[in-house]
Amino acid sequence: MAGRIKTHPILGAQNEGKRVVTFTYDGKEMQGYEGEPIAAALKANGVMVHRYTMKQHKPRGIFCAIGRCTDCVMVVDGEPNVRTCMTPLAEGMDVRTQYGVSDKPFDRQ
Repeated sequence: MAGRIKTHPILGAQNEGKRVVTFTYDGKEMQGYEGEPIAAALKANGVMVHRYTMKQHKPRGIFCAIGRCTDCVMVVDGEPNVRTCMTPLAEGMDVRTQYGVSDKPFDRQ
């Protein structure tokens, strides 16, 4: 898959032997490696924006990548505020951009 580090100088081969799974992002089918953070699979597929802030509608994406902030939260399988940097990817997951606390764009809320 494009957009991935295949060999790291310290960690060695990455994702070798891991199963490729299919998931959806805002209705679009994508692929990632089972068990990797959802955020990593999205980044590998070119997705940089995970949510929009409630008050100013500003885009947010991966920031800390260790579960401390809320910039990567998304609606996963209907549940809002899921930290995608810490949540393992699984076959068939439905991942959606979060707008405030909803998966509906602000103009449709």
